[in-house]
Amino acid sequence: MTTRIHDMPVYAARTDEVDASLYNLWRRARLHLAMPLRIELPGMKQMVLIIEDDSWVVVDQYQYDLPVLAWVSFQDAGRTTLHTPVSCTMNYYHYMAGQLREKVLACMGEALEARLGAGHENPDAG
Repeated sequence: MTTRIHDMPVYAARTDEVDASLYNLWRRARLHLAMPLRIELPGMKQMVLIIEDDSWVVVDQYQYDLPVLAWVSFQDAGRTTLHTPVSCTMNYYHYMAGQLREKVLACMGEALEARLGAGHENPDAG
């Protein structure tokens, strides 16, 4: 993990569900793109999404990548269907982080679709 989320105190942690289509897109990206990915978040000034092999972390790049919001602990063990949502834990590192959730997920989906469609493939991935 390249972000420092394990070293940061969590303001709040909540159980969340990630839409199956976005989760499956992330799984595909992990196979074909070099991780971690940094995704700019239009309209959110200094916020950037860092997508890693095991988490999605929104950071404030003006504050030395200080975590703001993170999706961690994806519960996909024994997953038998591709159309059902996947449970995870959302860690909030800032009291206003919840307001970012929907816009970040939309930006993530668009960015991954664009990168996978543009062929920014990882030459080391098999």
